[in-house]
Parts: sequence; structure tokens; C-alpha cells
Amino acid sequence: MSQLNGNANIWSASGARSAEYDMGLRSYMLGIYNHMTLALAISALIAWGTFMAAVTSEPTAYRIASEMYLTDLGAALYLSPLKWLVMLAPIGFVFFLSFRFERLSYTTLLGTFWAFAAVMGLSLSTVFLVFKIGSVVQVLFMTAATFGALSLYGYTTKRSLSAMGTFMMMGLFGIIIASIVNIFVQSSALQFGLNVLGVIVFAGLTAWDTQRLKDQYDEVYGDAVVMAKASVMGALTLYLDFINMFQMLLHLFGQRNNE
Repeated sequence: MSQLNGNANIWSASGARSAEYDMGLRSYMLGIYNHMTLALAISALIAWGTFMAAVTSEPTAYRIASEMYLTDLGAALYLSPLKWLVMLAPIGFVFFLSFRFERLSYTTLLGTFWAFAAVMGLSLSTVFLVFKIGSVVQVLFMTAATFGALSLYGYTTKRSLSAMGTFMMMGLFGIIIASIVNIFVQSSALQFGLNVLGVIVFAGLTAWDTQRLKDQYDEVYGDAVVMAKASVMGALTLYLDFINMFQMLLHLFGQRNNE
């Protein structure tokens, strides 16, 4: 009887540890998604606010579409050399976060992530100059639905996606190289192919990154500070997957202002 009681105690303790682990994992992943969602909201608000401040219906010297003109702020952001800073600043933030996150405190890391989201919003404001607002909103919901389904698959599947992730990373490097080439070639057919390939690549990366972040919990479990910082970096990863998928889908299905 004492043996049975001992086994029952062991199973009970094991079950409690398993429940604690599962609860911690859910909390960890929820933190990642919360950070990512808030970052997307910041980017969207900054993008819309910048667009509203940069564009006017009153005729100015900077006409960009039918009944759409740039204000002085818009001209500075989109026509002056400042546009290169707006375009490249998000990349600088990504590199900074990627290489310095271990040395930053959690508060500084999180603040830098929010700053990155704001700067990305500034850069994304250009989509409203090119595409109709209703079309942007439609593609945004399309991206959210696709991202949600793929991330859920990556979280729940028992199949290892590491091989697919490696393949998708190779595809990503190929897209980057081909995109640089297309800056000089200016081929619409190549750009279309890159957008299609980009959607596939970032779809695969979304599922893989979700699974990878879930598996990463084992490495950070038990250290609150490391876990909190890993949550921010995980949010950055999924944020980039979402934004890149959104931009690829927008170029495929978005309706342009001049159409």
C-alpha cells in the first residue's frame, strides 16, 4: 500500500510540473503574440497618421495622383533625400536588436522594439500613396487570416518543420538577391514572380518560426529575465513575417490609386 501511495505521489508531482510547464508555455507564447500585435497596431497608427499629415486634396506643387497632393511634410518624407533614411532606418533597428539584445535590459529592449514599430510605420505610410485605402484594408485582413492559420499550424503540429525552415531561408536569400538585381533590370515579370515566391516563403517561415519559438521555451524556462527578452525577440520575428507577407500580398492583390 505504501508503494502505491508513493507512486501516486510521484505521478501527482509529475502532473503538477507538466501543468505548470504547459501554463508557462501558453503564457510565453501569448506574450509574444501580444507584443507583436501591439507593434503592428503602432505601425498601423503611425502609417495612417503620417499619410494624413503628408497628403492633402488642396493643390500644391507636388501632385502624385488625381486630387492627391503632397504637403511640405510629405515632400520632405517622400521626395527629398530623407526618404532613404525613412526606408533604411527599420533595417538598422533590426540589426541593432538582433546583435545587441543580450546586452540590453528588458525595458530598453522593449522600448527599442516599440521605436522600431513606429519607424516601420513611417516607412509603411507609402503604401497609401500607391494603393487604395480599401484595398490595403482588405489585404491586411487577408494577411491576418493567413498568418493566424499558419502560426496555429506551426504551434500545434507534431511534425518537425526544421527542414522546411532551412529551405525557406534559402528562398529568402534568393529573393533578396533577385530583388537587388531587379532594381537595375526593372522587370515586371520578375517582380511578379518574386511576390508570388515571397508569399510562399513567408508563409512557410511563419509556421516554422512559430514552432521554433515554441521549442525555444525549453531553453529559457526558469529564467524570467531571459524569457521576457526572448518574448520580445520572438515578437520581432513574427512581426517581420507578417509585414513581409502583407507587402507581398499587397503587390499581388492590391488595387493601385492610378487604376
